[in-house]
Amino acid sequence: METISARMFSELKTDELYEILRLRSRIFVVEQRCAYEDPDGKDYDSLHIFMRDDASSRVIACLRAFPLDSGTVQVGRVATLEHGKGYGNRILDIGLREITERMHPHRILIEAQCQAQGFYEKKGFTVCSEPFLEDGIPHVKMEMLLNNRHGY
Repeated sequence: METISARMFSELKTDELYEILRLRSRIFVVEQRCAYEDPDGKDYDSLHIFMRDDASSRVIACLRAFPLDSGTVQVGRVATLEHGKGYGNRILDIGLREITERMHPHRILIEAQCQAQGFYEKKGFTVCSEPFLEDGIPHVKMEMLLNNRHGY
């Protein structure tokens, strides 16, 4: 069984923060071989949505969302420990719901790895930039326009 939580940075328990950073490091730094500073200061102003495996207490999926400007929220650091188990779908669905309910954006922006573009398109995101390289990995900016509604 898994438990999904949504907390602002100041609400995170130390073990939750540790497990989130551990997962992000494992995926983005080790697995994808990107040498970069993951704790970039944006976590302080972010809503963190994360899924824990109840048996092990490990964080097995996470994302963060932070305000860019009035009306725009950026989603990032979307990661799952295991692929093909539906964790990405679940964490993004719940994340989008929590973001719209708590942050009330008109627009949600994500810088998606190009290989994940189809995943985000199925959720309602559309490409809004040319491809670009970030840490040596092709990305595109994608957006979801919410038109003042409280759901996505």
